[in-house]
Amino acid sequence: MKLNPKLIENVRQPISTEELHRRWSETRKAMAQQDIDCLVMQNSNQYLGGYVRWFTDIPAKEGYPVTVIFPIDDEMTMISCGGVPMPPVPPEWAVRGVKERINRPYFRTLNYTDTMDGEVIIAQLKARGVKRVGIVGKGSMSAPTYEYIREHRGKVEIVDATDLVDRIKAIKSEEELTFIRKAAAIQDAAMAAVPAIARPGKKEYEIISAVTHLLMDLGSEEQLLMIGSAPKGVSTGQKNDFFTNRTIQEGDQLFLMIEVNGPGGYYAELGRTFCFGDPPEELLKNWEVAKEAQLRTVERLVAGARPADLIKAHNEFMVSKGYEAEGRLFGHGQGYDLVERPALRADEPMSLAANMNIAVHPFAVTEKAYAFCCDNYIVGESKAVRIHKTPQEVLVI
Repeated sequence: MKLNPKLIENVRQPISTEELHRRWSETRKAMAQQDIDCLVMQNSNQYLGGYVRWFTDIPAKEGYPVTVIFPIDDEMTMISCGGVPMPPVPPEWAVRGVKERINRPYFRTLNYTDTMDGEVIIAQLKARGVKRVGIVGKGSMSAPTYEYIREHRGKVEIVDATDLVDRIKAIKSEEELTFIRKAAAIQDAAMAAVPAIARPGKKEYEIISAVTHLLMDLGSEEQLLMIGSAPKGVSTGQKNDFFTNRTIQEGDQLFLMIEVNGPGGYYAELGRTFCFGDPPEELLKNWEVAKEAQLRTVERLVAGARPADLIKAHNEFMVSKGYEAEGRLFGHGQGYDLVERPALRADEPMSLAANMNIAVHPFAVTEKAYAFCCDNYIVGESKAVRIHKTPQEVLVI
């Protein structure tokens, strides 16, 4: 099925219409099994807002909520911020599988507009005679929107349909895996360029700026970089860009975490430490532990593996080496979301399956050295494959 020429001209890397149809078909099969007439989802950013894009190939961005209504037997409705005299958004040439584009002048900073999108959702549900609606990713939906749906639903039953979508979304198609490998490749290229970018006298934010520019030129759509620097004998940690005013000195350690999506909007992430001179012994020791922890996990990163078992084994290993147990997560799925399911933590009920994209990033941290070994792996039936090519070592500049 051919894409609209305007889509090809204006969108850097659209997903194929065949891939969208695959998603819609698999979702509708699952909806039928659970007697769900309609799904409703809302996102407002790209980093952790992938449901809207997964259904429409159009991201929600910059804090402006976009709602998608996905019926079991009809095309979608999109609700976005807008109004006359501006033309409807997204433009008609950009949407596929969308029957209606409804714009309302709501802004989350204008509290008196909080129910505008909810009013449209309720009107749509009632017009369709919906009996059972599934909310997808309730944590990403604004409280006023959800409250309005709940309070004005009438006899419509509301259920949580997040698991329904997550189980389909987590297993990548071959087309999706191609995009994920492209994301890993541009991250490898950017990491390889760091020795030419970073040097004593530069501030951390200047390094972030240069690497971000390169990543955008290579096709990244949204950029998140975490950095940390410190003299020998001090843990670098990792900081977001609000705290990046430190100037690099001779002999420093420099940690860089590249968490950006690639062409088509798919995420991967890569973390390495650089040294301006000989690496300190404690950093090398911590790095070897972090690398071994990653490889031990990867040996178990196969179809059917349970995240609770993986983190249990990981924590037993880290404690045996004298480090703290992981209390957050040390790996997770990725796709249109920077962090998506399954997460490598004890309370994750979703088991691994072939063709999941998993970032594995164990920490080995002490007061004197910060080691964070992060790479992406594609899960197989009996073996996981690393898709990053950056050497797994402390890199010397």
